[in-house]
Amino acid sequence: MKFSDIKLILLIGIIALFCMQHTLRTYATDYGEVVAQYKKPKQYWPKPSIDTDVDWKEFEAIEWDSNYYETQELPEVMLGKKLFFDPKLSSSSQVSCSSCHNPELGWSDGQEIALGHDHLMGKRNTQSLYNIADRTSYFWDGRAKTLEEQLVGPISAHNEMNMKPEKLAGKLSKYKEYKQLFKEVYHTDKITFNQIASAIATFQRTLQSQPSKLDKFIKGDYKAMSDQEIYGMHLFRTKARCMNCHYGKNLTDESFHNIGLTYYKREYEDLGLYHITLNPNDVGKFKTPSLRDLNYTAPWMHNGLMDDLHGVVNLYNSGMQMINPSPEEKKADPNFPVTDQRMQPLHLNNQEIDAIVAFLKSMSGSYYKMPRPEIPRQ
Repeated sequence: MKFSDIKLILLIGIIALFCMQHTLRTYATDYGEVVAQYKKPKQYWPKPSIDTDVDWKEFEAIEWDSNYYETQELPEVMLGKKLFFDPKLSSSSQVSCSSCHNPELGWSDGQEIALGHDHLMGKRNTQSLYNIADRTSYFWDGRAKTLEEQLVGPISAHNEMNMKPEKLAGKLSKYKEYKQLFKEVYHTDKITFNQIASAIATFQRTLQSQPSKLDKFIKGDYKAMSDQEIYGMHLFRTKARCMNCHYGKNLTDESFHNIGLTYYKREYEDLGLYHITLNPNDVGKFKTPSLRDLNYTAPWMHNGLMDDLHGVVNLYNSGMQMINPSPEEKKADPNFPVTDQRMQPLHLNNQEIDAIVAFLKSMSGSYYKMPRPEIPRQ
């Protein structure tokens, strides 16, 4: 066993110990002056602890989607919804987009890694579709730049839907109801893959988070969050350094970072962005996920490693710098991954970790239960 493996095992053990300690302790704390500072418009909040090269944005509240139900009745959205939930988009007619993006599971699947065609397992955790219209790139490695381009991946992948895109239009053309629906939307009898992709992407763009306690607080309802949650927000913005990567409306910088979970040259190795760019500096980098609706989207991380928010915070608390290569190792192997310098030991105590977790949970809003549509049968 390599020394780096031993260090990783020790790290996981330390995180588990912290989680057990958390369950044995409770706190009654007066967060006092810090909380009072935040019960003001956000321009008066304490400044966050941000590295000088970060082009960050302040938290931004989202609004209720008051047009949600009207939007769901638009013809292209209705068509896209049927396609999204229809297993006929897979070669076996057993796997649909909703197999991995379940509305009851935060538009994810609740599994560590995706399960698809022939029960073949993928390599990465299924990302939620909440607020997908706001993203600037898609997949954990950012290899698609549009939703329509992204769609080709899961439909064609042998371990997901295993369907050849060039054959899908012909398959759907055999169903009279689909031919009629496509004609109503696109004014042509001929179904194309581009139309399929456009309809599904249009539906996906309607999937938005609803306001959370955090959003209500930002808009001036200072009773929406508890003192512990407010204190956790302060730590998130300052000592815990979270806001270097998680900021703005969707609490993400839309960028890529190596947080130390590459498993380089080990069984679960995943080099992330490097597979797309072939740049040694990108080894182990993955897209920064949004933190909205965490209550519905577990497990987390690109590999589904964590299913407990205390474990997640403890992971970051460690700094993860202990698994970096030595100068000699890096010289011998330029691809040896280096943990992002944004990751630093945080020295958070259990009380502070509890507060940050409380704040993370406050970012989840309610969600509309979406009944599955009737799928064309003939």
